[in-house]
Amino acid sequence: MTDVNSEEYEDVWVFVEEHDGEVMGVSWELLEEAKSLAEETGEDLVALVIGHDVHDVAERAVSRGADRVLVADDEVFEPYRADPYGEQFRAMVEARKPSIVLIGGTHTGRDFAGRVAVPSHAGLTADCTEIDVDDDGVLQARRPAFGGNVLATIICEEHRPQMATIRPGVFESAPAEPDREGQIEHVDVVVDEADTLTEVLERNTNETVDITEADRIVAAGGGVDGDLAPIRRLADALDAEVAASRRAVDEGWIEGSRQVGQTGKTVRPELYVAVGISGAVQHLEGMNDSDVVVAINNDPNAPIFEHADYGIVGDLFEVCPALAEALEETDTPEVTP
Repeated sequence: MTDVNSEEYEDVWVFVEEHDGEVMGVSWELLEEAKSLAEETGEDLVALVIGHDVHDVAERAVSRGADRVLVADDEVFEPYRADPYGEQFRAMVEARKPSIVLIGGTHTGRDFAGRVAVPSHAGLTADCTEIDVDDDGVLQARRPAFGGNVLATIICEEHRPQMATIRPGVFESAPAEPDREGQIEHVDVVVDEADTLTEVLERNTNETVDITEADRIVAAGGGVDGDLAPIRRLADALDAEVAASRRAVDEGWIEGSRQVGQTGKTVRPELYVAVGISGAVQHLEGMNDSDVVVAINNDPNAPIFEHADYGIVGDLFEVCPALAEALEETDTPEVTP
């Protein structure tokens, strides 16, 4: 327990994550969801931007809903390293005392959030899928627990700020309003290159695919029995990314970064093709907001069909190649509801 006067803390902060000028989509999702939190608490919605030559990112944060933007702009923040990011973020938190701080549950967010929370004695809840505040402004951070079988609500009444990392893809993005006005403030940079403990010797960023950004997904379940060739061919024909259920990941058929569900990632593509997936509740939680769902399964009673717009009952090893062949014969495969 810490001796914290919660009345000294105010405003809802959102970390806007950018790399080489490209903003991670989860940042705009958090701004949209944080608007309602700020409205309920009667506080400002504040965006934090850390990087180099990032004034354009700050202006985009205003257009997406931030009342104010705090900018720490220096070469020391490019490329990303956990220690300068964490030190700068911690200094800003301790000086300005926000009540709530939201960070995307990306590799970067998960990497440095603890560097802020631990020395600041903040309460940090990781990998949340829902957030809200009660009448006293206490953050209600919800996340899957016990292997995704329950949804736990975690509160940190005795700590400030109340911090949470949020899973990408669970909220709608804040729309851009180019004429919207807000305050942009450049803050003092407290980090010096001579004091940092790490050095980037080489960057390798071209092997990781973020399925939360995909417009089309073909997902493999236990029915593929380790053979993903039909899945990959259908995905290629649809210009889609390959994803998977927990069963396929646990069996080692595909890497964990492509898992959809309560214990994986939340996606909301235009098209989601579920192949050999039964439709367990834990998996549905990760793809329920897809625009169009197509289910392929040889079990006509599989629960996935109750959540699909189109269903194909059949052997996936026959259906997938047939669909892929048909799509490959067209120049521009289109899928509409």
